[in-house]
Amino acid sequence: MATLEEKLDKIRSPNLQSQQQTVVVLKAVEETLKEQNTSPTPTGYFAALLALLNQSVGEGKGNKELTPSIVYLLDTVTPFAPQPLLRAKFTQILTLLAPVLLLAGADAPLLKPSIGCLESLLLAQDSAAWKLPTSEISPRRAVAGLLHLALDPRPKVRKRAQDALRKVLKNPPPSPSLDHPASDLCAETAMNSLSDLATKAAISKKQKKPSAGEHDPALIHALQLVKTLAAASGGWPSRNLEALCELLLSIAKGGNEHMTMAVFDIFEMIFEGMADEVASAKLPRLLEIISEMRPAAHDTQLLPPWIAILSRGYDVSAQIEPEETFQKLPDLFAMISEFMDSSSHNIRVSASECLISFVANCIPDQVIIEPSIYDEKTLEKIAKLAEGLISVKYQAAWMETFNVLGAMFDTLRWRADPIMRNVVRTIGEIRGSDSFVGKKQADEVIGRAIRAMGPPAVLSVLPLNLVKPVKGETGRAWMLPILRDYTCNTSLQHFRTELVPLSEAMFQRVLDHGEAAKTMEIKIYETIVNQTWSILPGYCDLPLDLTVAFDQSFAEMLANLLYKQVDLRLDVCRALKSLVESNQAIVAIEDGDSLLLQSRVSKADAQKNLAYLSGFSGNLLAVLFNVYSQTLPQSRGPILQTINAYLSITSGNELIETFDRVSTMLATAMNEAGNTEGKNKSQNSQDKMPSTSQTLMDLVITMSAYLPRQSFGALFNIASLIIVKNDEPQLQKKAYKLIPRLADSEIGKIALREQHVELTNLLLSSADKVSAPARRERLAAMAALIPFIPDDCLHFIPSVLSEVVICCKENNEKARTIAYDLLVTMGRRLEQAKGKQIDNSKVPHMPDNSPSVSASIEEFFTMVSAGLAGSTPHMISASITALTRILYEFRESVNSEILSDLVQTMDLFLTSNNREIVKSVLGFVKVCVISLPTEMMLPRLPSMVPNLMVWSHEHKGHFKAKVKHIIERMVRRFGFEPVNQSCPEADRKLLTNIRKTKERSKRKREAAKAQGNEDDQQGTKRRGRFESEYDEALYSSDDSDASDDSDVDMSSTSRKAKKGGEAYILEDEDEPLDLLDRNALARISSTKPGKLRKAGKRKMKTDMDGKLIVGEDSDGADDDAMVVDTPGEQEGGGVGAYVAALKGKDAGRRGRGGRLKFSNKRGQTDDEDEEMDVDEKDVSTIKSHVNRGRGGGQFRGGRGSGRGMRGGRSGRGGIASGRRGLGEDKRRGPAGGFGGGKVWKPKSPGRR
Repeated sequence: MATLEEKLDKIRSPNLQSQQQTVVVLKAVEETLKEQNTSPTPTGYFAALLALLNQSVGEGKGNKELTPSIVYLLDTVTPFAPQPLLRAKFTQILTLLAPVLLLAGADAPLLKPSIGCLESLLLAQDSAAWKLPTSEISPRRAVAGLLHLALDPRPKVRKRAQDALRKVLKNPPPSPSLDHPASDLCAETAMNSLSDLATKAAISKKQKKPSAGEHDPALIHALQLVKTLAAASGGWPSRNLEALCELLLSIAKGGNEHMTMAVFDIFEMIFEGMADEVASAKLPRLLEIISEMRPAAHDTQLLPPWIAILSRGYDVSAQIEPEETFQKLPDLFAMISEFMDSSSHNIRVSASECLISFVANCIPDQVIIEPSIYDEKTLEKIAKLAEGLISVKYQAAWMETFNVLGAMFDTLRWRADPIMRNVVRTIGEIRGSDSFVGKKQADEVIGRAIRAMGPPAVLSVLPLNLVKPVKGETGRAWMLPILRDYTCNTSLQHFRTELVPLSEAMFQRVLDHGEAAKTMEIKIYETIVNQTWSILPGYCDLPLDLTVAFDQSFAEMLANLLYKQVDLRLDVCRALKSLVESNQAIVAIEDGDSLLLQSRVSKADAQKNLAYLSGFSGNLLAVLFNVYSQTLPQSRGPILQTINAYLSITSGNELIETFDRVSTMLATAMNEAGNTEGKNKSQNSQDKMPSTSQTLMDLVITMSAYLPRQSFGALFNIASLIIVKNDEPQLQKKAYKLIPRLADSEIGKIALREQHVELTNLLLSSADKVSAPARRERLAAMAALIPFIPDDCLHFIPSVLSEVVICCKENNEKARTIAYDLLVTMGRRLEQAKGKQIDNSKVPHMPDNSPSVSASIEEFFTMVSAGLAGSTPHMISASITALTRILYEFRESVNSEILSDLVQTMDLFLTSNNREIVKSVLGFVKVCVISLPTEMMLPRLPSMVPNLMVWSHEHKGHFKAKVKHIIERMVRRFGFEPVNQSCPEADRKLLTNIRKTKERSKRKREAAKAQGNEDDQQGTKRRGRFESEYDEALYSSDDSDASDDSDVDMSSTSRKAKKGGEAYILEDEDEPLDLLDRNALARISSTKPGKLRKAGKRKMKTDMDGKLIVGEDSDGADDDAMVVDTPGEQEGGGVGAYVAALKGKDAGRRGRGGRLKFSNKRGQTDDEDEEMDVDEKDVSTIKSHVNRGRGGGQFRGGRGSGRGMRGGRSGRGGIASGRRGLGEDKRRGPAGGFGGGKVWKPKSPGRR
């Protein structure tokens, strides 16, 4: 809590104009205290302010300007004043504040601090003061005033009054009573208000007045007050409980959802207040009252809330008195079960949820772990009641019943056997019926039963009947997937005795079938085998009999399966891994006494299991290593995870032996690979299986995290040999992975600290031997090593910095990301070692007499900036990108001079002619605009904006769009005028466009607000499309989505609003779109369709053989070979359309430089058309294609559309009058083909 002086300091430097009066009053009070030689203590301030308030209020109705400021300061000072003083001055202050509180037109700024003063005064009162009646000037009268204000229609006043009441009631004066002395008064007043309002609301509703809902807001406020009082007074005063419950239930019966939810909240608060030991004495009486108010069995409005309240009440009761509540559970279960046969779905759902709550909350853990005989009888009663719920009587509620039964299995765990066996049998029989529709729900209940009781108990009731079917019973192969999904913490021996024989029998049938084509029956047998072994991981998840069931013979069986049955490898590996990890999870549990949490396996048992398994680890690892080497890379993951699990429990000596064996094999494999490299080089690249050395290196990396310290020397020797082998990139990648792997284990971290010198030297010496694929892993190795470098070896950072900077331009995205993160890691390491010396003489590319420098973040910026003097644009661009990243990360910790110099330097680089450099600079500028202080950036705008604008005319590489986006961000951040003044006159069109876009979006937003759609737009949060804040700052371009309250906001409508714009249906004229057609979606467009020109019917003449005749005239010279039925639109088809395409209004034209251009503008005049470049090569391709299709351009035609060049509609023009075809040489004459060097294209009729 802030001190008085801190609060007064805050007042002395106000942020708002309205607080200036308070500052004046405070200064006056302080000057008065100074003149009177009174020390500025809380008492001094309190006395001075009280005198000032007396003077202010004495002026009739009070000084409206002065009084709020005085009361505000009094509210600030009163909590720090001595309590005896507050008790002594209570009458005087209340007399002064009472007129203010009771004033009809009192403003909120005056009422809120007045309430605060009263709160502080009431907290200081003792028991004697609280005994005074309301008729006198007493604390009770002050509470009555607060209760009146707690129903005020103004939200802030109401909330402040309710907060004050809550605090007063939660801090009663010392007394033997459970309740605060004023709690009865509060409860009674709140009840009266609530009752009156509820009565008025009920009468209005009954009379169906138009203003029936006018009392609802006041009723909600009254309920809110009751909720506040319930939360404050430890539930509710005992003597008012019954009346409150009756009143609340009658309000809930009204059917108004808001009222019902408010009633729920109040009961929740009452129960929550009773959860502590002091108030818990009221709970039995409250539950008794609620139970007695049981509504009618078919009251669909009142019964669901009543059930929900009862459920919550017994939840609290179970926390306070678990044993007593558990003994009542059968009666409660029976009472609520009666509602499960209701015809109302809502009642059934409420009843089932209540039963689930009872089962989940009212059965203590101790009853499950060590039940007494009486507890067992209670559980049997509940099980009998549950069994009755799946009778025909409750058939309509079976789906809800399944939820209750599932919750019972989850709670009872292994105690569900045998008391719930009948339930499992009944559900199995129901599930077996072909006509039953709830198979999915039944499967889930059976699955939960399997998880709770274990497969042995469930299969004893519902046998699979697959190997030797019992006559009259069907097979239950449908249970195999359920067993796979739900089996855990059971007997592993059961798998060996029941399911292994099933698998063997089915597999034998497959073998008996021989090599013949597989029938459906054989495929089913194979599926059953696979499903059977898919259950094994569940049996291996914390088995109860591991040391008995997992013996040598079982381990050998699993090893044979791993070798011979490729399809089963995944399941067997998961099972072996689960054996280890499930026991390790028990050992890691901190609460070692909870057997329920440990699922009947104690920590000691789990440790014994792990010790037992470690005896098998050596042989299992040998098998897994062999299988790993025979497996394709895409299937190796689970095997490697299993190897990792068993390495974690293998003894140190055995680990060393295994490592030595693998290391020897690796050395041999590498020598053999070196000898055969020349012969098989071309073959190896196509092999699907990785080389032996790669496989062994994977195993070495996996083992490295568990090796003892004496093996690290050999491990680092292996790494040093492989890291320099740049002819085997994959092997090199794996060698680099060793360092991050070691950084994950405690022993590995010690090794990295001890061997950091050798490792840093190795990384430096191998810099020129890095293959491109291994670069990412090399960066990850550096990142893992840097935290372990001591302060006297910081020269490693500048030694590798240039390599990291260059990697910021890597093609591989992951390598770039690691390079960025590594730069940040380096910066943080130097920041952490601030003041330590970096010995530059040890940096490889620097002279031996280079002076040492002090480590700091500024020095890091200097190091990276050195790359700006690089000899290649690529190096300069990479350095700028690296500076951008570290600038964003360390912008708050680096000094402003460095930042200013950087911005100035980048300003110069904007004038570069190299696109690669400028592209990086644009990213830097964007980060500066977004994140650097305004006062630093504003002076740079006059030079930066013109340099940016130079690149706004560059279309390649999206430069124009990037520059526009940066300018938009500038306008948003710095305002339109500063940017506009810095912009060259010729480029201000862009700024005008930005301003108009802003205004347009603002108008749209206001229009949307007027239509009530603003919530839809602004309530939509953008999805995070970027992995880090830096990526969002650098690459985001959705500035139009952002909204800001400032004048320079560049917000636009959200993307959702854009996306949800107008949609159009493309319909045929003869029939409407069939929305049920699967292709209907293809006929819906987000753009307005233009009016399509009708294609006329073309009548083609044929010869005797049915071949089409083109260009020949049989009836006369005036008839075309192609006749269009629509005589008014000769351009629409045939040769006429072809001529119009060349001469029409929108046809292509030759621009300056001879390039063909097409208009993409829909205007009326040719002069305003925007043009689109067409490559000359494309034109010649089109020409040759047309020439081939048209016989070299030698057409003869009749009525053309050529009147000169503009395609008129009269005369015999076009081809007949001598116009050349495409591909012909240019001819002089009145009807030249490419008039004026331009090709014209006709507008479609729909766009005119």
